[in-house]
Amino acid sequence: MTDKSNRTPSLVTRVTQALHFVEGETGAVIPSIQPAATYARDENYEVRKPYWYRRDGSQTTAQAEAVIAELEGATESLLFASGMSACTAVIEHLPTGAHIVAPKVMYHGVLAQIQNYVANGRITVSYYTAGNLEELAGAVRNGETQLVWVETPNNPDWEVTDIAAAAEIAHGAGAKLLTDCTGTPPNLTRALDFGADISFHSATKYLNGHSDVTAGVLSVRETGQFWEDIYMVRKLQGTVLHSFDAWLLIRGMRTLFLRVERSCQNAMALAKHFEGHAHVEKVLYPGLPSDPGHAVAKKQTGGQFGGMVSIIVKGEEQTAIDVTRFCEVFYPATSLGGVESLIEHRKTVSGEGFPVHPRLLRLSIGIEDVNDLIYDLEQALSRANS
Repeated sequence: MTDKSNRTPSLVTRVTQALHFVEGETGAVIPSIQPAATYARDENYEVRKPYWYRRDGSQTTAQAEAVIAELEGATESLLFASGMSACTAVIEHLPTGAHIVAPKVMYHGVLAQIQNYVANGRITVSYYTAGNLEELAGAVRNGETQLVWVETPNNPDWEVTDIAAAAEIAHGAGAKLLTDCTGTPPNLTRALDFGADISFHSATKYLNGHSDVTAGVLSVRETGQFWEDIYMVRKLQGTVLHSFDAWLLIRGMRTLFLRVERSCQNAMALAKHFEGHAHVEKVLYPGLPSDPGHAVAKKQTGGQFGGMVSIIVKGEEQTAIDVTRFCEVFYPATSLGGVESLIEHRKTVSGEGFPVHPRLLRLSIGIEDVNDLIYDLEQALSRANS
């Protein structure tokens, strides 16, 4: 008989139980919300925890960070009040004039922030086509580039970049690699395992999963001065995630594995259904064998591929907009990763200056009955083309 007395619970179990949380004083199995803005020191005038003021953190936020670090296989994670504040902290910690490499197409908010820093002379940037390792290698400057930014799968076209190969390129030039794998949360893609130095996620999305929190998180295997600098940016800017949002995030992560599994299944079924559809020019989803990034995505996600699908509809730009208007189950709303399915005309949301196909619709596939989602998109496409 096998001795199982020393068996460690699986990652699924550990995250579902928020690291087997038990509140010492009451025995509560749900973390308390710690709303205090300041903390009294002990009788020796020493701080009781690593935080002594709201901008440093809180017990609730620290618990959420610990759960994410467990998910990521990280030494430490830092939570911010939004994904944008986390990304800004990374850029802000760089010295003036630093050279970074970033995709030509990526989440439009971060791209706009990078362009703003460039316009102000704060940093310099070279761009590459997402997924194109030759362009990435050509954009990197040996001994000069300090940060390589990879978004995979890349929003909103869902191109896939090989993280391990990108890490080799970045490290060979003396740069750090940051990955944004928001579309495939860390129960699908653990970027640090593939060589990333900093893993970023918009925790607003799949980690929370209920469209009621804005949050961003950075995770690392190796700390150092750069990590201390990023922490100090968060502290001085006051962008730490507050306690109630951290509590909601913990609640959301308890069902992460179940939610994401269902979203992936639904996304695959929907993508297969609409591939080759009479009213659809192209389906963009790495889970399809026809997708050029399929093999790498399979390696990086364990074959689940995520819940994000984009479609390019036939017709005019207004045809695409009309599809969003005519949906009755999909919500015509921005964001992704919630239990409810969303549809958006990406060009309308990201603006005229963003390089996106004018007939591209981004779909965040939730956990509803997939037949309802397929029927809803079918009827909306039919009405838009009638």
